[in-house]
Amino acid sequence: MSRYLLTNAFLVTGTYAKPGALAVDGERIAGIWLRRETETDDARAEAEFPDARIFDLDGMMLLAGGIDLHTHFREPGMTEKGDLFTESRAALLGGITSIFDMPNNKPPTVTLEALKDKQVRAEGRSWVNYGFHLGATNDNVGLIQELLALNGGADFGGIKVFMGSSTGNMLVDRDAALRDLFRIREKVILIHNEDEGVIKANLAEAKARWGEEVPFPAHPLIRSREACIRSTKKALEMALEYGTRLHILHVTTEEEIEMIAAAKRRHPGITTETSANYLWFSDADYDKFGGKIKCNPAIKSAADRAALRRGFIDGTLDTLGSDHAPHLLTEKQRPYLSCPSGIPSIQHSLPVLMSVAEGWNASGREDAPVIPPQRIASAISEKAAELLGIKDRGSLKVGNFADLVVIDPRSGEQVSSVVNKCGWSPYMGATLRAKIKMVFLNGKLAVRDGKALEEAPSGQRLRLSKE
Repeated sequence: MSRYLLTNAFLVTGTYAKPGALAVDGERIAGIWLRRETETDDARAEAEFPDARIFDLDGMMLLAGGIDLHTHFREPGMTEKGDLFTESRAALLGGITSIFDMPNNKPPTVTLEALKDKQVRAEGRSWVNYGFHLGATNDNVGLIQELLALNGGADFGGIKVFMGSSTGNMLVDRDAALRDLFRIREKVILIHNEDEGVIKANLAEAKARWGEEVPFPAHPLIRSREACIRSTKKALEMALEYGTRLHILHVTTEEEIEMIAAAKRRHPGITTETSANYLWFSDADYDKFGGKIKCNPAIKSAADRAALRRGFIDGTLDTLGSDHAPHLLTEKQRPYLSCPSGIPSIQHSLPVLMSVAEGWNASGREDAPVIPPQRIASAISEKAAELLGIKDRGSLKVGNFADLVVIDPRSGEQVSSVVNKCGWSPYMGATLRAKIKMVFLNGKLAVRDGKALEEAPSGQRLRLSKE
């Protein structure tokens, strides 16, 4: 079992950002020393761990490894696009040490058999720690309730509810089924927040105007702000009525931020997510990127992006999920109506967030406000671990598993390669203002200077607090 000392570090948690040192002994964090005026943290650490291998971080940021609650690794059923092996490796290189994968596979993960199949597939093949969400349908509420009664739902993360259709077409559109799902309190309900009726009407209008040649800049007009606002409003109202633990995924509009902030003041069980894609791009980028940034919900205006950044800073937005959703480049080069939605982004989500935190965006220009490092630590790992009850992970705490990421915020570089299976990313060619320098997974040094060091995957199945 290895022993490491990470000295001359800038330790960042949701509550502090301070110089210090951290020790790893085996799989766990064994010590944390924050700098004092009278004695250096490094000297105290080295005195207690004289036989440890020392890494001088030269002031680089040290955070708990990212926990991404929103991935689409495409296995089973769409493995030509990505799979648990390839996409988890991209996650590891991006500083993500734990993931929860979404259920819109083929077949969808809406039964106990499908859930166990994904667990078996991941064992020995995932480069990061892993778990899976269970999908809701119009007809499986009874099964979900049985699983909750059996073991508190310890086998899965949350319950994914598509209130608008997307890849996999798992739409839940019966009001009675939705209300039964929102009555569940034992688990977090994660929603895809778009109104199907609004989208269908907008699409019909777009086809009437452009025929089969709908342009990509029409995407935020079709998957419109109204569709998002109406769906989020309905979800918030039901969560307030039933006391639901509601997690609203990929928030995209200023109006939603305002509604959510008001609802959270009444019900602390409401939490929210956005992705780095929405913090980086705006609708002005559709002309350049076309189908490469077509995703659901759609990327909205620069004003919405600014509102999301403010919501990230003030805590209205709780977590960052990559919504990593790979498709083949040949598919993304199709015309709008046949181009699938989804962006492969997990390898660059943290560097993109760090660039946004410095006030930058897709155009390469400064675009304030700046995001404090404590908010980054909270959003990429701490809140996610709290939300699902992930055991002994998600924060810099003695006794927790040593899932760690070292980020150099001073080493900008141009994105020149990706390791995801589909082989492309809209971030290719972008200059990001931060670099993932090291990643520790379960106490092992797994990534250094952009290279994976382990010969085989060693991710563990995530344990939740009720197990």
